[in-house]
Amino acid sequence: MSTSPVSADPARASANRGLALAVGAYGIWGFLPIYFHILSNVPALQILAHRIVWSVLLLGVLVFAFGRAGDIWRAARGRTLLLLCASAALIAINWFVYIWSVETGHVLEASLGYFINPLVNVALGMLVLGERLRRWQGVAIGIAAAGVLVMALEGGGAILISLALALSFGFYGLVRKVVAIDSLGGLTVETILLIPFAAVWLAYTAGQGTSGFGVSTSQNALLVAAGVITATPLLMFAAAARLLPLSMMGLLQYIAPTLQFFVALALGEPLRTVHLVAFPLIWAGCALYAWDSIRAARAPVPAEG
Repeated sequence: MSTSPVSADPARASANRGLALAVGAYGIWGFLPIYFHILSNVPALQILAHRIVWSVLLLGVLVFAFGRAGDIWRAARGRTLLLLCASAALIAINWFVYIWSVETGHVLEASLGYFINPLVNVALGMLVLGERLRRWQGVAIGIAAAGVLVMALEGGGAILISLALALSFGFYGLVRKVVAIDSLGGLTVETILLIPFAAVWLAYTAGQGTSGFGVSTSQNALLVAAGVITATPLLMFAAAARLLPLSMMGLLQYIAPTLQFFVALALGEPLRTVHLVAFPLIWAGCALYAWDSIRAARAPVPAEG
């Protein structure tokens, strides 16, 4: 029996909305190095602190606007709160390393970290959650690991940036996968847990006369915008994940590191020989992983009984 246009249109509209949200989220993340590059005269730890403070204010407005405060308060207790403490620490590490990598001219290594992140997620799922590793997933991880090894042997300490980003975000995703709270509630609690440290650091730098806030109106505006730039793509991503198949999200996630790669070149970062060897290996592993994800998504579901 064919699907009527009336019933198909809402599904198509939902998919299109999900696609627009996902592309928007990954696009913002892809061009994020430009924002941090403009703020390169502000120390990374200060930018991180502003990112936390202004995110809390924005998320607080959203939580109360949607009437979610009570639900979040009841959910963020016991085991859930402990897990959110861990995820808050992991996302703070991820944010700091990323900001620092931009300020020190290592956007190429940052993009590499997010290229290998999906493969890190697969490996963590197998090692921690007991998920089965498909054959081609294993091959994809092996090829990408060869690229990482090349960087480790020839690229010096820069590979630590890639690994720190991939592992911190991978473990963050793992924790958030098992914690019993939604994306808005989780991000709100995480930033609330981090705000005492952020506020203390901003107060200290202000007292020392080294604060980046107050230097100019434009810089103040950019620092305040850190809340929007942080929260908006995360919320867009969460909404897209509910509207699109996992396989589609798996393909779209490569938009961000691809854009970061080209932004790095635009910012004048040189492509060294080690990059020309390591990146193709990692790209090959990612392509194989993406192909296997599509193949698995299209495979017929075995009949029960």
